[in-house]
Amino acid sequence: MYEKLVVVTRKTRLEELVARFNTRAQAKFYVEHAGGDFSDYAREDAAYRRSLDTLRHSLDLGPKVQFVDRGFLATFLFTEKDLVLTLGQDGLVANTAKYVGGQPVIGVNPDPERFDGVLLPFSPEQTRAAAERVLEGAARVREVTMAEALLNDGQRLLAFNDLFIGVRSHVSARYRIGLGEKSEPQSSSGVLVSTGAGSTGWLSSVFNMAGGVAELAGGRRGAAIQLAWEDPRLVFVVREPFASRHSRAGLVAGMLDPGVELLMESLMPTGGVIFSDGIETDFLQFNSGSIAHIRAAERRARLVVR
Repeated sequence: MYEKLVVVTRKTRLEELVARFNTRAQAKFYVEHAGGDFSDYAREDAAYRRSLDTLRHSLDLGPKVQFVDRGFLATFLFTEKDLVLTLGQDGLVANTAKYVGGQPVIGVNPDPERFDGVLLPFSPEQTRAAAERVLEGAARVREVTMAEALLNDGQRLLAFNDLFIGVRSHVSARYRIGLGEKSEPQSSSGVLVSTGAGSTGWLSSVFNMAGGVAELAGGRRGAAIQLAWEDPRLVFVVREPFASRHSRAGLVAGMLDPGVELLMESLMPTGGVIFSDGIETDFLQFNSGSIAHIRAAERRARLVVR
């Protein structure tokens, strides 16, 4: 069934510093001169290299193995005969899952002592056995609902965790929002639409803020909404909506049931964006004339679990 194992990697913080300052010595000087602990960067880099070496020497399972850096995900052509593995933090799983179609993804934690790894159930030493189970058709897989933004010009963007609709600089965004029969113009710092997988991430910080503000005003801190990965619903919240003569704040949060869309029309001449999973370089322009249909995607991510 699978002809190739594709291992998605990412640069460590130390590698990014070396790329910026040309040498390891210069990177060390920069970090220490700023009062940082360079040894932490070095330990993280060493752990990642050990994990990468483990995968290089343990995935001789028959299909050929290809290593791909995260920076090439948007242009890399995955096929239905690829078994995909990621070696990095949880965000790398989210970034990868949007591009692989219905192929199973094995999340590998390169440094279990450093990363909790909610989406990374396997250590490097466990990866061979996990891949063997997939190749044999015996792996346990969980399906994860993804969000989708579809523009009126046909452009489409998927999100594993969440979509952000607003202004790239996070200043006030102007748009018209609609859900069912309700519709109103708004000015806010953007709209966040979360999947079940993302409900413990960025969305949770919004509830933390709302709870603290409610307590300050003499109210009660409400419970945060958390959905299961497989839950077909999405949650949306409007960040810091401003009510004025030209904007409203009546439609500020809600649940998108299966088949229900959130409609958003941009009222921004420039600077409007829709980006996914916190990656601002993975975006659609959302300027005046653009209308976005936000909904749960038909395609689901498939994560291999224990």
